[in-house]
Amino acid sequence: MDHYDPQQTNDYMQPEEDWDRDLLLDPAWEKQQRKTFTAWCNSHLRKAGTQIENIEEDFRDGLKLMLLLEVISGERLAKPERGKMRVHKISNVNKALDFIASKGVKLVSIGAEEIVDGNVKMTLGMIWTIILRFAIQDISVEETSAKEGLLLWCQRKTAPYKNVNIQNFHISWKDGLGFCALIHRHRPELIDYGKLRKDDPLTNLNTAFDVAEKYLDIPKMLDAEDIVGTARPDEKAIMTYVSSFYHAFSGAQKAETAANRICKVLAVNQENEQLMEDYEKLASDLLEWIRRTIPWLENRAPENTMQAMQQKLEDFRDYRRLHKPPKVQEKCQLEINFNTLQTKLRLSNRPAFMPSEGKMVSDINNAWGGLEQAEKGYEEWLLNEIRRLERLDHLAEKFRQKASIHESWTDGKEAMLQQKDYETATLSEIKALLKKHEAFESDLAAHQDRVEQIAAIAQELNELDYYDSPSVNARCQKICDQWDNLGALTQKRREALERTEKLLETIDQLYLEYAKRAAPFNNWMEGAMEDLQDTFIVHTIEEIQVRQLVPRRDQALMEEHARQQQNERLRKQFGAQANVIGPWIQTKMEEIGRISIEMHGTLEDQLNHLRQYEKSIVNYKPKIDQLEGDHQQIQEALIFDNKHTNYTMEHIRVGWEQLLTTIARTINEVENQILTRDAKGISQEQMNEFRASFNHFDRDHSGTLGPEEFKACLISLGYDIGNDAQKKTGMMDCEDFRACLISMGYNMGEAEFARIMSIVDPNRLGVVTFQAFIDFMSRETADTDTADQVMASFKILAGDKNYITVDELRRELPPDQAEYCIARMAPYHGRDAVPGALDYMSFSTALYGESDL
Repeated sequence: MDHYDPQQTNDYMQPEEDWDRDLLLDPAWEKQQRKTFTAWCNSHLRKAGTQIENIEEDFRDGLKLMLLLEVISGERLAKPERGKMRVHKISNVNKALDFIASKGVKLVSIGAEEIVDGNVKMTLGMIWTIILRFAIQDISVEETSAKEGLLLWCQRKTAPYKNVNIQNFHISWKDGLGFCALIHRHRPELIDYGKLRKDDPLTNLNTAFDVAEKYLDIPKMLDAEDIVGTARPDEKAIMTYVSSFYHAFSGAQKAETAANRICKVLAVNQENEQLMEDYEKLASDLLEWIRRTIPWLENRAPENTMQAMQQKLEDFRDYRRLHKPPKVQEKCQLEINFNTLQTKLRLSNRPAFMPSEGKMVSDINNAWGGLEQAEKGYEEWLLNEIRRLERLDHLAEKFRQKASIHESWTDGKEAMLQQKDYETATLSEIKALLKKHEAFESDLAAHQDRVEQIAAIAQELNELDYYDSPSVNARCQKICDQWDNLGALTQKRREALERTEKLLETIDQLYLEYAKRAAPFNNWMEGAMEDLQDTFIVHTIEEIQVRQLVPRRDQALMEEHARQQQNERLRKQFGAQANVIGPWIQTKMEEIGRISIEMHGTLEDQLNHLRQYEKSIVNYKPKIDQLEGDHQQIQEALIFDNKHTNYTMEHIRVGWEQLLTTIARTINEVENQILTRDAKGISQEQMNEFRASFNHFDRDHSGTLGPEEFKACLISLGYDIGNDAQKKTGMMDCEDFRACLISMGYNMGEAEFARIMSIVDPNRLGVVTFQAFIDFMSRETADTDTADQVMASFKILAGDKNYITVDELRRELPPDQAEYCIARMAPYHGRDAVPGALDYMSFSTALYGESDL
């Protein structure tokens, strides 16, 4: 209610003091007052779910009278008496009259007994007094009020209309054009004023009254015939009716303003809720992806072949180049969305957003750390496995080569040792066979080392878990068994040859003479054999095979030399690029850090500068891709070291991801600072002051302050929280700051400081960002809506009721916001509740986090 001036009311009410002396109501006027006052009372009582039928009868017990006063005043009256006796009724009416008197209204000759007795004149007089005080008294137009103010308002609103000349509240309204003009002025779509005729008052009045009832929620208080059929309509009835138009149209403006406020608040809430839903979904999706990916990275099941392991390495490369980078961007965007949301919540006077359990930014960072740890271990395992398989392939090939050579050498040896050729041999042949057997024994002893090498290689293959160890073991066992058999057969043949030699020596004596005579022939034969043998370079098949292997080995060495030259070229190529890209990334990181903490130009200048940096960084991506291609060639060539650079591909990847994340975060921080500055009216000078203080205590240039750094920064800005009370005293110079630190010894009130930290670090990360810092420093200057203001706006839309209905929400608000409220408002359970009533009060407090929505 506006400020109430009792003298003003008394001045206006003075003529009514003669009510009982000269107001013997004209029957026509009494009829008009009965009808008008009844309709006016019901227009308010319906808000409480009741009405009256007979004005002098229904107020006699004082209950509905007290209820009427509560509805129109918005205040509680004393508890009514519920008894049926006259004394109870008089008590209730007196409570109503006392309440009217408490509003500065002087009641003349109106007593509780007359009302209880059903005195028509006194009852109508009392209702008129109530109408004056609560419907007309507060009307104020151009420094005039009450009746004069209402008349002036009518004149101003109807001035442009022909045939309308409002000079009073009786005959000026008889033709109905005044009512129609008021409606057309405010709602031109409801009446076609150009078709109205002054000589058709019944049509005009009925049109106005019907439209007002249907579209303006103004009950029909008079019949057209009551006005037309009376020489001078009742002034009080007309004033009451016209005041309803005034309140309807002025209320419409208030309702529009209230609806706009509510729409703005709901839009902020809907946007924030959408951001919360987006965060929750993005967080859930990212955590689910991490949950699915970590087991894959932790799977250490080895493959049997180099080809299969190379495929695993290729899959891992695809993961790092194709699958993970979008997730890095999602994680960065998640943090940006979270920070932007928290900024918007702070700026709109809402509590900080607390994600669902397990979905905090810190939870996601922890899960991400686990992912990267598993990723690092997986890559190390892959490379070690590839080295192992490379070693195994080399050993297996070596085993096969040595086994093949040995098996080729032993081929036919068992059959040779089992021959009975000595049984038919001569003594000389026996001796030759012995010589040959001795040579074989020497060769057999020489091959002992190869057999041991074969066994050692097989053992190593077993120790390294070679997948084909069973076949290797079987082949090795066969070679060893054969070797043992060869040894046994060799010994057996020697014994047989030596026995035969002794036998033939005796026989040889008999042929001695013959042999001497055959000497010339033997000499010729030996010469011939020598000649035949001299035509060949070598004398054995083994020597020929060795001569053939030498050029093959030379070719293999040349191929390996070429491969190593290519590997060295790849190393140098990768190293040259990595040595440029690595420092470039580091330089960009440092430059971004400087831009974000320096105070050159406005925040918009910093933002433009950062966006230019972002563009240059994105344009650098092809160089990263080229380096990835070189790295792939290096891995495919099984190169595991590079003396030409200290940067690995993983170093470059991590640095690149951090660079993209840092520039995106920094841009978001500046955007949020601009939001805060504009919302809270912070000047550039204030922003520079805040930044300078923040930078001074950010000694490690991390972009955040620890609790003690933040505390010192607050002191430097003059925040005295030593006694658990905070007050802004201004900026200190260095000496004042030093004296303050010494005098206070950093001994601030722990409770107050804990409260401040809960504001600037709601997620308990142990650090304070610059964004949180400026939010705190400027928190008291924000022009934001409050729960009380929103509640008051709903009250206007509800027609001053303590609840609002679904129809009222849908009538006053846009469809999506009306349904938003309907879905979230709890039922209203007050004593004045009606079916379908909704509790806008608890809803308003819930919007600002003061209760659950």
